Amino acid sequence: MSRAALLVLADGRFPAGGHAHSGGAEAAVKAGRISGAASLADFCRGRLHTAGLVAAGLAAAAALGTDPVALDRAADARTPSPALRLAARKLGRQLLRAARATWPSAELDALGREFPKGAHQPVVLGLAARAAGLGPVDAAYCAAYENVSGPATATVRLLSLDPFDATAVLARLAPEVDRVVDRAVEAARQAVDGGVDALPAASAPLLEIGAEAHAAWPVRLFAS
Repeated sequence: MSRAALLVLADGRFPAGGHAHSGGAEAAVKAGRISGAASLADFCRGRLHTAGLVAAGLAAAAALGTDPVALDRAADARTPSPALRLAARKLGRQLLRAARATWPSAELDALGREFPKGAHQPVVLGLAARAAGLGPVDAAYCAAYENVSGPATATVRLLSLDPFDATAVLARLAPEVDRVVDRAVEAARQAVDGGVDALPAASAPLLEIGAEAHAAWPVRLFAS
């Protein structure tokens, strides 16, 4: 296992398309739910314990070798918003392209054939981690951190928030990221024998509602 591979996969400059998505921050800014560092912290905390937990569980399960088709269906079931499903598949398709170029793998090739329009991004992330020689904990950390770092980075652009303040938000969330990863990996291990219903299914209705509203905007800075 190479920790350097983890740094590559988690790097925001990895060409997986995440820079074009705000993780719901753009809709939250317009609605007034994010207006500064304190409200950004509240938003990221809520996202971490809902969408972040779900994504971390899916990614960890994929890294453990759980059937990606079953995981993709589980991701669909946990994503009521059509706009978020579309965004997740677009991100999955872009991540798969980057991962196949970086860590060639028969499993990644098979995933591309199974989902020509893209599998859900956390499922692809878990298989990319597996191809890179990483384990379920690594995959879960990538997914959980991505779920808060994306909105934090987007808010710097949307509000001209001081990037030092945004980074401080992420640093203070670190202990909670650890706890979310622990929960996600434990559930993923249970899913190996118990099926995908053992994976987290936390909901975030405001994220879903905001995504549908955001998708209808004629002009927006981010794709989602």
